[in-house]
Amino acid sequence: MAEEANNKKKHIVMVPIMAQGHIIPFLALARQIQRTAATTFTITIASTPLNIHHLKSALSSTSPDQIRLAELPFNSAQHGLPPNRENTDKLNFSQLVKFCHATLSLEAPLRSLISRITEAEGHPPLCIISDVFLGWVNTVANSLGIRNITFTTCGAYGTLAYISIWSNLPHKKTHSDEFWVPGFPQNYRFYRTQLHRYLTEADGTDDMSRFVIPQITHAMKSEGWICNTAEEVEPLGLKLLRKYIQLPVWAVGPILPSSALEGSKHRTGKESGLTLEACMEWLDLKDGNSVVYVSFGSQNTISASQMMALAEGLEKSGRSFIWVVRPPVGFDIDGEFKDEWLPKGFEERMRDTKKGLLVRKWAPQLEILSHKSTGVFLSHCGWNSVLESLSNGVPMIGWPLAAEQTYNVKMLVEEMGVAVELTRTVESTICGEEVKKVIEIVMEKERKGKEMKEKAKEIASHIRKAITEKGEEKGSSVRAMEDLVRTILSPNSLIFFILNLNNKVACVSMFVINSSAICTIIF
Repeated sequence: MAEEANNKKKHIVMVPIMAQGHIIPFLALARQIQRTAATTFTITIASTPLNIHHLKSALSSTSPDQIRLAELPFNSAQHGLPPNRENTDKLNFSQLVKFCHATLSLEAPLRSLISRITEAEGHPPLCIISDVFLGWVNTVANSLGIRNITFTTCGAYGTLAYISIWSNLPHKKTHSDEFWVPGFPQNYRFYRTQLHRYLTEADGTDDMSRFVIPQITHAMKSEGWICNTAEEVEPLGLKLLRKYIQLPVWAVGPILPSSALEGSKHRTGKESGLTLEACMEWLDLKDGNSVVYVSFGSQNTISASQMMALAEGLEKSGRSFIWVVRPPVGFDIDGEFKDEWLPKGFEERMRDTKKGLLVRKWAPQLEILSHKSTGVFLSHCGWNSVLESLSNGVPMIGWPLAAEQTYNVKMLVEEMGVAVELTRTVESTICGEEVKKVIEIVMEKERKGKEMKEKAKEIASHIRKAITEKGEEKGSSVRAMEDLVRTILSPNSLIFFILNLNNKVACVSMFVINSSAICTIIF
């Protein structure tokens, strides 16, 4: 019987929410599980047809027998959305709310997919790894007797802030600008200006609340969470998150696209607006730590007035820069970029003086951040970008725009000391002088700039240790990934309970692997 069980195909199904910043880490996680497992898993990533189309390009270097793609039928027009909107790209506020609710329609297609896998293999998949924003998948898994693990593609600190604020709406319980967030120490304070309009308008009964809050609740009923961070990078955030959700948390990060996959197409399925060779040649001409890299992620942009001020500030700073530009808010983000959105003659001056390189839509970000000439990253501080920057020891200028990004910046500034904040959201007003000033602070070779660079390098060293795979001293993230794989392979469901030890609440998780009980206690 045991031999029969061991010979069964070991299948994992992954279900990310349809957003580029989530799909990319899910693919990277699938690759990491394959590298870690002593046995070969079949991993199926399930998403809607257009997202699967992009993933096919990114999977060109991976054996289709190991990582498969499955289409979940989805018709955006049936949900009051424009045709062929299968990703959060290009969605305005009201459309994003509709889109989130539309993801619930994927339940029936997912059940059908699981049924087909079960029929073909004679048994259901071992595990479903689902996005924290698709908590409903936990209900599907439970009904089918399949283990479910939640994956938060964000960091621990940002994840905790996001889920606690949504679950508790603490800013609604005070008239003050500042408020305490459950799960954080009592002396920690968050501010209304750090909240996206989704939250400032939320009251628990609005459309966004009716989607987000149940998803968090369902996700907290899964068997554990995978977190895209490392123990050494976020010791406080992980401690607080584990205590709050009272579940095991595997810190297996940073989960990033492989550096061996050169260019954005093999990592994201998207074409870069500049060849890798041209970008590297331009950077090779610059001094070490002299270039400002500017990018707001895969689906973000800023207002037209902010874009003008940013351009003025970059030019006034006199620093060399690479700027990934997209049309401003209110225009098609994938549309043609117009000269009128920048100061007159700006791009020509930057090209002629070789001071600035403007890249349309996508850039080879990992290669830029790992180049010796890059000195600072002006970013929206989405978690993928944060990890890519810190992994290369590059300090940051934060300009958070949505989701948990303001909380990421709060941690980067207050806990890590590797960033300064320029402004927040697309509604803020800035001027060129402010941009110039903050660039000078981070780029200065002494005082704060030097301190930030040293701290960023220290974190990069911690990250390298966390992902070290060789020898007896395996990194914390490698050990966590091995524990995760063992848990998935374990025939016994993870046992979880709460103890009260000396008036301290402890989270205890236990699972059986090869007849041995592994127990973790988290205070």
